[in-house]
Amino acid sequence: MARTASPEWTTRTAKALLLVRILVGWVFVSEGIQKFVFPAQLGVGRFEKIGILFPHFMAPFVGSVEIACGSLLLIGLFARLAVLPLLGVILVAIATTKLPMIAKTGMWSMLHEARADFSMLLGLVFLLITGAGTLSLDARRKTRN
Repeated sequence: MARTASPEWTTRTAKALLLVRILVGWVFVSEGIQKFVFPAQLGVGRFEKIGILFPHFMAPFVGSVEIACGSLLLIGLFARLAVLPLLGVILVAIATTKLPMIAKTGMWSMLHEARADFSMLLGLVFLLITGAGTLSLDARRKTRN
């Protein structure tokens, strides 16, 4: 016999998914905006420092992707699609800024510095698996069809 989820459990799950979407979406929107507001420290200058090719193109491009896809996560629209470019962004960030730290300062130092990156990575994987949840525009689109 199949069990159905209780309404209370379903509501709590929907709220939990919303919180994860807000957490992950807000971090990416905030980081994307900062690439434009603080270009020397977090945008083009940072991209030049870590050796990203074409930093004058890539920094605004990545910032725009973070803002657009992070915003889609916040409202829960095309959430699984929005996760994909952000996965690319966070994986490149880890590969270019955190992995090189292992040789310079050691594993524990890198893990300390990478905690937000790894949290965002796991949050994105979680949202890829679960989708946006029932408190989202994705859910509203499905109920209209």
